[in-house]
Amino acid sequence: MLLNAQEPEAIERAARRLAEGGLVGLPTETVYGLAADADNASAVQRIFEAKGRPADHPLIVHVAAESPRAAIDHYAREVPAFAERLIAAAWPGPLTLILPRRADVGAVAAGGQDSIGLRCPSHPVAQAVLRAAAAHGVRGVAAPSANRFGRVSSTTAGHVVEEFDTLGEDELLVLDGGACPVGIESTIVDCTRGHPVLLRPGMLTPARLETIAGEPLRARDGASPRASGTLESHYAPRAKVRLMDAKQLRAAFQVLGSDAKHIALYARSPIESARGAPRRRMPDNAEATAQELFAVLRELDATGVRLIWVETPPEGPEWDGVRDRLARAAA
Repeated sequence: MLLNAQEPEAIERAARRLAEGGLVGLPTETVYGLAADADNASAVQRIFEAKGRPADHPLIVHVAAESPRAAIDHYAREVPAFAERLIAAAWPGPLTLILPRRADVGAVAAGGQDSIGLRCPSHPVAQAVLRAAAAHGVRGVAAPSANRFGRVSSTTAGHVVEEFDTLGEDELLVLDGGACPVGIESTIVDCTRGHPVLLRPGMLTPARLETIAGEPLRARDGASPRASGTLESHYAPRAKVRLMDAKQLRAAFQVLGSDAKHIALYARSPIESARGAPRRRMPDNAEATAQELFAVLRELDATGVRLIWVETPPEGPEWDGVRDRLARAAA
């Protein structure tokens, strides 16, 4: 069932669906989430089943901005000082914090780990649903990206409907809140080991996070907890994605000539591709590229091409999130 989030009763219907143990396609500022009551083990299990996601791959729990402390205290047994600073400065927003989990809550959503990912989204529709659901006793909402596991994330309600077209109206309610303004998933910072560790880059730069936290970010290592979207291969369309710089792309298209009609192109630089082959120009700034990235991959994939060639994004911390998603799509 697809509902316009602006329609009367839409928010309340979504909140009731969550309270009753159902699934909701929920817009956030990053991507659309496939949402369920994080404290309802059977509802969370339905997320894993619908996505085809391994049960040990943890989900992120979304909490309301009006009462984040109550939700944090419900799920987390400890919040270090640097995490408190990140919460105060970057919530609501595209930042997920991995915190030590209370033993008696959220085990299924956490993939069985003793830590749990928490986020306070800034999207007004997400916050309206979280507030309404809280009135029905829902303390937090588990909401991984609303797509089949490992595939391209959804950034419009239409993408969600396409991904889960086998689910009936009584199984999934999708709220249409428009296209997601950020477009790639949240930055994830592990806060379970006494210092901040960057697990997944997003649109918040390391420098910004370090300034807020008051200490340097450390790199992910073998002791890091499992986290959403950190598998080597992820965010992948059906077509094979390949990253190349502009010089490599020009040379490859020149060699292939008309034989490159099955290759789509997404690039910033002026590059001559095969006549009639699908192509999109990549924006020159990271924010605009992130906002359209998954939609463009879906659009090019829908043309039936076998390959999608992408110009490697520029260096620079503002492009880290885009580079990360493209590298995993190409893995």
